[in-house]
Amino acid sequence: MARLPKQVKDAEGRASAASASLATIAQERGIKYFLISYVDLFGGLRAKLVPASAIEEMQKAGAGFAGFATWLDMSPADPDLFAVPDPSSLIQLPWNPEVGWLASDLVMDGKIVEQAPRSVLKAQLARAEALGYEMKSGVECEYFLISADGSAIHDGSDTAAKPCYDQSALMRQYGVIKEICDSMLQLGWGAYQNDHEDANGQFEMNWNYDNALITADRHVFFKYMVKSIAEKHGLRATFMPKPFINLTGSGCHVHVSLWKKGGNAFSDPKGELGVSQLGYHFIGGLIHNADALCALTNPTVNSYKRINAPRTISGATWAPNTVTYTGNNRTHMIRIPDAGRFEFRLADGAANPYLLQAGVLASGLDGIENERDPGKRLDINMYTEGHKVRGAKRLPLNLLDALRALEKSKVLKDSLGTALVDGYLKLKTEEWNAYSRHLTQWEREHTLDI
Repeated sequence: MARLPKQVKDAEGRASAASASLATIAQERGIKYFLISYVDLFGGLRAKLVPASAIEEMQKAGAGFAGFATWLDMSPADPDLFAVPDPSSLIQLPWNPEVGWLASDLVMDGKIVEQAPRSVLKAQLARAEALGYEMKSGVECEYFLISADGSAIHDGSDTAAKPCYDQSALMRQYGVIKEICDSMLQLGWGAYQNDHEDANGQFEMNWNYDNALITADRHVFFKYMVKSIAEKHGLRATFMPKPFINLTGSGCHVHVSLWKKGGNAFSDPKGELGVSQLGYHFIGGLIHNADALCALTNPTVNSYKRINAPRTISGATWAPNTVTYTGNNRTHMIRIPDAGRFEFRLADGAANPYLLQAGVLASGLDGIENERDPGKRLDINMYTEGHKVRGAKRLPLNLLDALRALEKSKVLKDSLGTALVDGYLKLKTEEWNAYSRHLTQWEREHTLDI
């Protein structure tokens, strides 16, 4: 198969790729169909399958959708929603090369849809660019390989109390892991390691960091790719934050750095832990906005069974429950493992890839613009000594608490836009209400005889 051009990092190269003719590319690479896709507010990947013979017109006008039919804050009376594909995002499916996948920007009545997650991220990146900055990021996407009905992990022999990095359990899934990693290598993502994670049946695969939009596009595709290849091998993959209550949940840690004029603006050899004052202000913004940001980074009812979880059978949850930062210590919300970057450990596998990046950047820019002080670094084990910390904010206990914090957040409303925040709050509150109306077996077992 002909190799697709790599997504280049410079603005000129991206602009050139964005103007490329998809019809010409289809002829050159043997692409017969295109998936013109977008991500809705809940992170759902929506698409239309378009034959290559029709792609020229679709590239100009976009593929038509009814926005209300997906998780967008729209009504059946709204006009057609058009997904205009971004040629620079094109990925030829490694497991089915006659199909090309495209991320798209949403347009309605000739205007960009302000609540569209990809557009929200692009607006934040433009805001950063106006200040002279570019955010680069990488994500660590954990997932489980499970049975078709979702009731158990797929590998019945994966039963160790501490299964992390278990070579035998990893290699029993060699076929699916190899195909996913081979695909990332073929696509030029710079895949560099694969491992069995802390929970039985859980895995993580890493690739190089890049511009935050490129990372978000790849994050969207990665989730689709993992699920598709797992199905091909007779497995099922899930990025659900906490599919098994006794096992470690699936996080989506984000490694963040800000760049200016080709240099890392977070790097300072004289700074504490090699991080600049600018970097600490960015961290200060995340700490200031963490409770509201939680509504985006931990967007489901199930998310709060991960960040407020008791110890798992492996001995730790590896998830934060308090708004703190530290050096190379995985028990805090933010970790500084190396000079010039930090790891944001709050987000989970359900996070919308675009809103995750947009929320982190919006919070960080707020920290820079207001010179927010992150406070003193804590180097304690938060799992054993966290109760001794005074003054640190606790993370929301449930989705409703997070939504209420987002509703009160002037910072995120002003930066991400009321179209996004109001629509998101409306639909997520409806989801919370639907959950609240659900009667669980636990309630029956503990309340029937009262």
